[in-house]
Amino acid sequence: MAEKYKVPETHPDFRLNKRYFSNADLYQVAYSFIKEGEPYEERIGDFLLDWLKPGSKVEVQTSGSTGTPKKFRIKKEHMVNSALATSKFFKLPAATTSLMCLPAGYIAGKMMLVRAMVLGWHIDLVPPSSNPLDQVFKRYDFCAMTPFQLDNSIGRLHLIKKLIVGGGAVSNKLQKMVKDVDTKVYETYGMTETVTHIAAKRINPKKNLQKFRPFKVLPHITISKDDRDCLVIKAPKVADGPIVTNDIVEIITYKKFNWKGRIDNVINSGGVKLYPEEIERKFEKVIDQRLFVAGMPDDALGDKLVLFIESDFSEELLKEYTNKVKSLNSLKKFEIPKKIYLIEKFEETPNGKIHRENTLKSKVE
Repeated sequence: MAEKYKVPETHPDFRLNKRYFSNADLYQVAYSFIKEGEPYEERIGDFLLDWLKPGSKVEVQTSGSTGTPKKFRIKKEHMVNSALATSKFFKLPAATTSLMCLPAGYIAGKMMLVRAMVLGWHIDLVPPSSNPLDQVFKRYDFCAMTPFQLDNSIGRLHLIKKLIVGGGAVSNKLQKMVKDVDTKVYETYGMTETVTHIAAKRINPKKNLQKFRPFKVLPHITISKDDRDCLVIKAPKVADGPIVTNDIVEIITYKKFNWKGRIDNVINSGGVKLYPEEIERKFEKVIDQRLFVAGMPDDALGDKLVLFIESDFSEELLKEYTNKVKSLNSLKKFEIPKKIYLIEKFEETPNGKIHRENTLKSKVE
């Protein structure tokens, strides 16, 4: 028999598209979305029904960016605790105005709705798209986006006071683009298993500008490393046991860490360990297109470092990118790519992240 959990009644300040709804009212909203709504509203309706029914858990699906997509169930109580931690960390009280532009099929979208219901936010819904602010004409206190959405929203970012960006690393190019905007932009670290973010860092601070700012963990989170140098998260308010990640980190204090990359992506080239994400950040200083590096089999080195750039192919472009790579003084010997591939379109996960493995399989013989 499924464990029961009574979800909190919606906060008195909660507004969905400018109207207050109780839990009982939300049943009708959910059915209306499912029967008559746009596809994105159907997903919202599905989640609201899952949230309101007696069971103690809701079903979530991972994006598949770091492995095969999988479905599992997380506790509603943990989702409530995550919402409370976000409110405290980012100083987002009741009556915060928020814009939801993420799909409700994934945890980030679900949590925008939970935050609104539990914390009493005024949330407006727009269709998830690559340019979510295009049809927005009012200012909001808070919004969550993917890096791709942020890239397409710079010109209208003044409409958002605080923005969190998740679902992928924020590139050097994007950090430069938001450097002088008034919006407070935060890169977040988290995963479905931790009910979205457990850490965040401001990427466009007005003072105390450091070259590499560390992630700072949210309340009730403790961090450590295992013998692989991978992050271990203890978050009793949002997860039942320790979460061992495949993210290589450098722990600075008990509350701060730097993310170096995924252990799955580490390349062993001639006995030297190479961290692709660190190398990619160097390339992003001179190349604006999406890119990633990977290891390919090599008789002498075991694996050789190869650079993939999302670009039309021409000999002129290949030469241009090769010269840009050569101009990087920060590259160490083994970080210089042995080959550069120009690929018209990278393979992607369902929510727009680069799927490295599939791109390698489909584009390179």
